[in-house]
Amino acid sequence: MAKLNLNREPMTKQDPKTRGKNFNEVALGYSAEQAKAEASRCIQCPKHPCAEGCPVEIDIPGFIKAVLDDNMPEAVRILKDKNSLPGICGRVCPQETQCEQSCSLAKKGAPIAIGRLERYVADWERTNMEAMNPKAEPPRPTGKKVAVVGSGPAGLVAAADLTKLGHSVTLFEALHVAGGVLMYGIPEFRLPKEIVQAEVAYVASLGVKIELDSVVGKVVTLAELLESGYHALFLGTGAGAPMFMDIPGENLNGIYSANEFLTRVNLMKAYQFPEYDTPVLVGRRIAVIGGGNVAMDSARCALRLGADEVYIIYRRSEVELPARREEVENAKEEGIQFKLLTNPKRYIGNESGWVVGIECYEMGLGEPDESGRRRPIAKEGSEFILDVDMVVAALGTRPNPLIAQTTPDLKTTKWGTVMTDETTGKTMKDRVWAGGDIVTGAATVISAMGAARRAARDIDEYLRR
Repeated sequence: MAKLNLNREPMTKQDPKTRGKNFNEVALGYSAEQAKAEASRCIQCPKHPCAEGCPVEIDIPGFIKAVLDDNMPEAVRILKDKNSLPGICGRVCPQETQCEQSCSLAKKGAPIAIGRLERYVADWERTNMEAMNPKAEPPRPTGKKVAVVGSGPAGLVAAADLTKLGHSVTLFEALHVAGGVLMYGIPEFRLPKEIVQAEVAYVASLGVKIELDSVVGKVVTLAELLESGYHALFLGTGAGAPMFMDIPGENLNGIYSANEFLTRVNLMKAYQFPEYDTPVLVGRRIAVIGGGNVAMDSARCALRLGADEVYIIYRRSEVELPARREEVENAKEEGIQFKLLTNPKRYIGNESGWVVGIECYEMGLGEPDESGRRRPIAKEGSEFILDVDMVVAALGTRPNPLIAQTTPDLKTTKWGTVMTDETTGKTMKDRVWAGGDIVTGAATVISAMGAARRAARDIDEYLRR
C-alpha cells in the first residue's frame, strides 16, 4: 500500500510587501503539475465524507479523480452538475470548516486542498472553453415562470438550478451590475470581478433573464410580481444594511460603515482612481472595528489605498476571531496590526467634527455566551486612547427592510431576517421562498448557495404538482 502524503501542495502567493500596494489577486492558483500532485493525495474514500460536508453536495472525489486523469472537461461537468459558481467558491468558500474538515486525511495530516482544486478546474474552464463538450440539450420547458430577487450567490444559484429544471426564470437586481455582495463586498485581491462576471455570464447562458436597476419593493412589490404571471418567487437579497455600536461620536466625519467603504472601493472602483472618479477617504491611521472576513477585507483595502497604519480592533482573543484563518494570516503578513481584547467606548472628534481618536476598554473573557464563545467583559479602569483619523465599522449587517415593509404578509424576526422553513426555504407568504443572508443574517457564500439549492428543489416540486 502506498504511503499517504499528509502534506498538501502549497499555493504560490504574491509577496506581502508587493501585494500590500496593489489590488491584484493574492493567491496565484495551481499549475497543472501542482493540481495533479494535490489530486494524487486523494485516497478516494468509499464513504466520501468530504462530499457529506459540502453544502451544495458536489461529488468531490469524482472531480478530483478527473483532474488526476487529465480529464478536465469531466472535472468541469462534475463540478457544475451541483455548483454553478465554482470559480467563486474555490476562492471564498470556507472549505477548512466544511468539506476539508471532513476529509479522511485531516485525521492524520493536512486534508486535500479541495478549494484550491475547485478553483483550478474553474479557471481551466474559463481559459479552455473550446475544449469543452458540446452544450447539453436544454430541458423541456415546464411553462412555469419564476422570479428571483437579488443576484448574489443565493439568487444566482436559485436561478441557475430552476432554469436547468425547465422553468423560465427572470432575475431582478437592484444595482447596475449583477453579482450582489460578490461585486460590492469582496475586494478584487480576494475575488477578481472578472471571475464573478464570468460566472454571471454562465448563469445567463442557461437562459436566465437578468433585469438590472430593478429595486423590488420600490418599482414593483412581491405581490405585483406574483400577480403579473410568476408562479413562484425566490428572495435572495442578502443582508446589506450595516450595524453600528451606538456609542458616542459615531456620527463624526471619517467614520464609515464597512458596507459603504467596500462598495466605494469595489463596486465603484475607488481603488482605480483617477480612472474611476469615486471619492473615498483614506486616512493615515485607520481602525477597523470587528473580527470577521469583512473586517479583514476593509483593513487590507485601507492598507492598499495608502494608509500608514491599520488596526483591527476586536473585543475577543485571536482564538475567537470569526474570519477565515487564511485571511487573518494574510492580513498579518501585510502588516495589519491586531488590537485584540479591545473594544471602543467612544469616538473622539476635533472642533471640525472629524474623528481623531477612539477611547477603548481592555477586555477580559468570561463564560460562553449564546454564540458559544466566551463573553467579553470590560476591565474597569483600563481605558486608553488610540489616535486615528479614520474608522471603518465592520460589525455585521442585517437585511434591508424595504421588501418586508412592502410585503405585510412576509413574516420576519426582530432582526429583520425572513422566517422560513429550515429545510425547504418556504416563507410564510404563499408562493414565496427565501435563502441566504436574508434568512440567516450575514453568513458565508456557500451557505447561501446551499439554501438556494434546497429552495429550488422545493419550488420545482411545488410547480410540478
